[in-house]
Amino acid sequence: MGVAAGPIRVVVAKPGLDGHDRGAKVIARALRDAGMEVIYTGLHQTPEQVVDTAIQEDADAIGLSILSGAHNTLFARVLELLEQRDAEDIVVFGGGIIPEADIPLLKEKGVAEIFTPGATTASIVEWVRANVRQPAEA
Repeated sequence: MGVAAGPIRVVVAKPGLDGHDRGAKVIARALRDAGMEVIYTGLHQTPEQVVDTAIQEDADAIGLSILSGAHNTLFARVLELLEQRDAEDIVVFGGGIIPEADIPLLKEKGVAEIFTPGATTASIVEWVRANVRQPAEA
C-alpha cells in the first residue's frame, strides 16, 4: 500500500438482511468527525455492492457492521471478491454481534480487526488511523 494524497477513505456498509444501522451510523460519523472521508452504503447491501462501492470510491478500508449472525459468510464473501478484483490492499474491519469464538477465524481469513459491543468510537478511530494508510503530508 502506497501513501496516497488526501484523507483516509472508508466505506461503511451494512451487508445482508440486518436492518439495524444505528451503530454503523455512529461509527461513520466518528470517522468523519476525525477527518476521514466516509461513504455509507445504507442497509441491505450485497457483498458485491460493497466491494463495487469500495473500488469505485477508491476506498482505503471497508468497515462492515453485522448484527444478523451472518458474519462468517458475509466477511468471507467480501474478502473473496476483493481478491478476485485485485483489491486486497483495501483493509477490511468490522463490528457487531460477533461471538468471541469466531473472531480468530475471521482474522485468519483476512479481516484486520473486529470491534464488539462496548468498543469506543475513539478506539475505532485510533485503530483506523494506525492500521490504514497514512494520509500524505500537505
